[in-house]
Amino acid sequence: MKKRLVSIDISIKPYQEFIEDLIRYAINKKSTYTCVANVHMLVEAYDDKDFAAVVNNADMVTPDGMPLAKGLKYLYGIDQDRVAGMDLLPNLLKEAEDKKVKVVFYGGTKLTLDKTKEFCDVNYPNLDIVGLISPPFRALSEEEEEGYAQLINESEAGFVFVSLGCPKQEKWMANMKRKINACMIGIGGALPVMVGLQNRAPVWMQKTSTEWLYRLFQEPNRLFKRYAYTNTLFIYLMLKEKLKR
Repeated sequence: MKKRLVSIDISIKPYQEFIEDLIRYAINKKSTYTCVANVHMLVEAYDDKDFAAVVNNADMVTPDGMPLAKGLKYLYGIDQDRVAGMDLLPNLLKEAEDKKVKVVFYGGTKLTLDKTKEFCDVNYPNLDIVGLISPPFRALSEEEEEGYAQLINESEAGFVFVSLGCPKQEKWMANMKRKINACMIGIGGALPVMVGLQNRAPVWMQKTSTEWLYRLFQEPNRLFKRYAYTNTLFIYLMLKEKLKR
């Protein structure tokens, strides 16, 4: 079941069911993609109908940001678990290790992927990583895209963790649906946090919907303009939806 939150359809289920469904997709090598949604993604979808279609055609859309989980409560009275990429990623890696599911990491810099290999070797020593792919930052040709899809399929990966940033990673996964026989998940900024290149906000900030503020302190030049726009617009859109109801 999904519920529309302004511009995107959020999957409604307990946290553990997301884990169970994703591992099942991976074991069966079902060509699927999952969007891990936050306020930024919702506003991108609001501003761009084509991108909204990309998100809403996903097999699952998790409420990554606490504001989205609270938004579901505000509009529908639904007590939805937050399903943050920073929690989902390590949980799925543990499941993949236990169930012998092969994984590929696609996206990110070479430094990030090197750190990912080091981190997984220590924390998930039996995890079968069959690909660490850092594609060029530029737009890829059709031949290059097909080459990466073939490489991933030949690796027999069950999970493809995609770290290209929003909205690029969501568009890439939508384009690769039915081309890559694996469970694709857009993990965005969760990867550098997991491997220690960035810090995560304290738990009290995670629970009070102020994790964005912690990230702003870490990267003010990159995030100030984005947050000033997206957070303000999100609050306006939520109030507008509530008044309509």
